[in-house]
Formats: sequence, C-alpha cells, structure tokens
Amino acid sequence: MKATAVAPANIAFIKYWGKKDDTLRIPANASISMNLSAAKTTTTVSFSQEFTSDTVVLVGEDISKEETQRVIAHINRIRARAHLHMFVNVMTKNTFPKGTGVASSASGFAALTVAGCAAVGLSLSEKELTILARMGSGSACRSIPDGFVEWTDGNTSEDSYAHSLYTHDYWDIRDILCIAETKKKETSSTKGMEFASTSPHWETRQKELPERIARIKKALKEKNLYLLGETLEEDCLSMYKVMNTQKPPLFYWNRTTEECVRAVKAFRTSGSLVYFTIDAGPNVHVICEEKNQTYVLDRVKRISGVQSVLVNTPSKGTVLVDDHLY
Repeated sequence: MKATAVAPANIAFIKYWGKKDDTLRIPANASISMNLSAAKTTTTVSFSQEFTSDTVVLVGEDISKEETQRVIAHINRIRARAHLHMFVNVMTKNTFPKGTGVASSASGFAALTVAGCAAVGLSLSEKELTILARMGSGSACRSIPDGFVEWTDGNTSEDSYAHSLYTHDYWDIRDILCIAETKKKETSSTKGMEFASTSPHWETRQKELPERIARIKKALKEKNLYLLGETLEEDCLSMYKVMNTQKPPLFYWNRTTEECVRAVKAFRTSGSLVYFTIDAGPNVHVICEEKNQTYVLDRVKRISGVQSVLVNTPSKGTVLVDDHLY
C-alpha cells in the first residue's frame, strides 16, 4: 500500500489571510492562484502491517515535533475515511525551502492528500480531494487542480473547495521567484492569520475583495498582464497592511525583499510589464511575460541578498507518479 504524488506550490494573486472557521480552515474570502512549475513537493506514503509506528521524514531538512504531529493528524483523517488501522511511513522532499513563505504547506499537504488517498485505495473526486487537503493546510486545496485556480470561501466545509479556472497551458506567463531568506519564519501563516481581524484595515480589505477578485478574473480571461499585475500588487499590499497593523503585528519583509520590490518598480519605469507579489514571507514573486524573462532574470540575480532564483511557468496540479522516494 504505497503511492507517490508530486504537487506544485502556488502563488496567490488574491491572498488568503484570515478564516471564518479555524477548525475547518474555511477562509474569510475567496482566493485565486497560479501553480508553480519549479516549486514542488514529492511525497511517498506507505501503510503496512509490518510498521510498528508512524514515521515522517523530510529529506534534507529538519522537521519539528509540531510539524510531524500536523502530518499525522492529516494521515488520521485519511485513515478514518478508509477505516484503516495500519501505521504509516511518510517521506517528502521539496525543491525549495520550507517555512519561508513559498507555500510549502500548500504543496506538502496537497501531495500528502493525493498520495495518502491513493495508498489506501480511496477514490475521491478532485473536489473531494481539495476539501480534504484544505483540512491540512488551507492553501493546499489550490495546489490540486490544474493551472490557474480559484478557492471558494463558502460557509460550510462542502462548499469551500478549489477548482481550475484555466489550464496550465492557457497563458504563458512567468513567475520568477527570488529567494530572499531560507530560514524558517518565526511566525507561521497559520498562527499569524489568527489575529487578522484585529487590524483596523481588516473590514476595509474584506469590502474591497469582491471587486478585486472580479478584476483578476477579467485579467485572466483577457490575458491582460497590466490589469493582472496592477491588481495583484494592490492585493498583496492590502494583505500586508492588515498584517503590519494586526495585534500583534507581523513584519515578514527584509532588506532584500524591499530591494526586489524597488527593482520591479524600476523595470516598469523602463517600460516593461513586470510586477511583484509576496505571500506570508520575505521571498518575492516577480510576474512577467515570457519575452521579458531573460531581462528580468539577469537583473534580479544581481540584487544583493537574493540567494537563489526559481523560474516558474504555470503548472499542472497534483499528480500521482511511479517514481517513489523509497
């Protein structure tokens, strides 16, 4: 009883920050994202009568007791659904550093969900898989469908799920991910967003989101990078305005983050359609057209403090593979 899945991280054009229900991870608002081709997690899950305990291994990185417990809690959801009473071995490997704001929990729990269900023989629809993945990590539901994805907020567990708006080959844009920090952030997204509603800007953000979501959908439909970029930057800064003023406040950016943002603004001054967005961490996603990739890549590599760069195209969602990690 073994299966392996590969899941992409995703970058949110409309951000998820705050929940209606903490236990069920029902978000305060809908969000829209793009799956990333170079930021991926591979996870192998196996169940056996011969195992004497549950084990979780993250290849090349340490995993805390709290993180291990979170993985096993999700495996328990799968075991309960399959009426299974076997121990599990989980091995997972990332192509990017975890816990730095690059949605490693999204790709991690998406891969864990799909591999875990396949290993126990559960046949779930894509919608059901996104709902289950959401229980492990909210944004994980967005990493399961193909390409450009919407996660509906909903009011119950059954109507808060993710679905594809457009396939990965619909629009050939680039996400150039600038790694400004590889150390794990002190405050996780899960913990940080518990206090989102304490910000004086929280209500304003919630009122603005429906119109902003409509603009992002229009930009995707028209393949309008100007509209997409202007709107995703606006939403990124809106989220950070909430983060920086909630109690206690969160400050994820560092000096390199700010240098990357300044560089993007300079690119636009020179006439290039280049935009930035940043999830809950210091690392910067630079969004541009394929024709500007070489120009942007060459310049961001020169920014002091950028430790590495990943070039992403829009990606397929989570898939099962035959190449197991063990």
